[in-house]
Amino acid sequence: MALIVSLFFGFVPMFFFAAFVYWLDRYEKEPIILLGATFFWGVVIAAGGAFIINTVFGIGIYMFTGSEGAAEMGTTSVVAPIVEEFLKGFAVLIVFFLFRKEFDSVLDGIIYAAIAALGFAATENTLYIYRNGYLDGGWQGLFLLTFIRVVVVGWQHPFYTAFTGIGLAVSRTNKNALVKFVAPFIGYGVAVATHAFHNTFGGLIGGLAGLAAGTFVDWIGWSFMIGFIVWMIVNERNIVKQNLYSEMTSGLISQTQYQKALSPWTMSTVIFSGKSSARFYQVCGELSHKKEQMRKLGNESGNTAIIESLRAEMTTLSPQVR
Repeated sequence: MALIVSLFFGFVPMFFFAAFVYWLDRYEKEPIILLGATFFWGVVIAAGGAFIINTVFGIGIYMFTGSEGAAEMGTTSVVAPIVEEFLKGFAVLIVFFLFRKEFDSVLDGIIYAAIAALGFAATENTLYIYRNGYLDGGWQGLFLLTFIRVVVVGWQHPFYTAFTGIGLAVSRTNKNALVKFVAPFIGYGVAVATHAFHNTFGGLIGGLAGLAAGTFVDWIGWSFMIGFIVWMIVNERNIVKQNLYSEMTSGLISQTQYQKALSPWTMSTVIFSGKSSARFYQVCGELSHKKEQMRKLGNESGNTAIIESLRAEMTTLSPQVR
């Protein structure tokens, strides 16, 4: 029974967190199937791989030093951040290479990174809630660990891995060869550094004081990330505004459709208007981003053909949407 409860509290809150992340993508939604696969990667590949590698390195450090403290510190502060951020970030790297046409902006990088990290967190939280919560402290320990893992530090993994996503997105949207090469490594480095800082800082202080201090620093970092995401959402609205304007003046879409495409609430409500409307406004976002890529990167990845295909689809859908 306790294992089932641990699975529930490990996974269900992360599903809601993932739904919130998906909701943040206001103007050009990512494919749900691809996001689901990214979440699954976090649950199975990233979490499972990290557990095995962290355990092996922990045993190796103990055998080399003979110290449980050194093994725990080495694994927590050095090995885990490097391994976990690599495995979570690898899901974003797969999207970056294999589904490049879906990787359109910095916000996309954050979305994919956060979803992979939430999948990882679901598995890790289940383990902590059951092993460190229930087995060590019974039901009281289970509910205490649930509160800590879900409420207190619930957004830690998406926060770290978001930097890897940002680095890959900067590489994707930049023409400079040096920036394209260096940005992913910088993003991954920041992800590892913030993860290592979190794992080390609270532990050095210890006890409830360490938890409180670590949480305070965490929430400051999360607040800055939320502010950055809001800025990215506003930037995406400006992309839609600038690149869709010519489609309105040419008569391809109406002024009402143009204004609705700019609304941050359209993609949340249009689903109730039917499949044609939902797809139409999705195409508006995709077309705007592809035109932006065309402006910055030229006909990279066949942008010209994609733009013409999206315009043709928009021409078909527009008369069906008020």
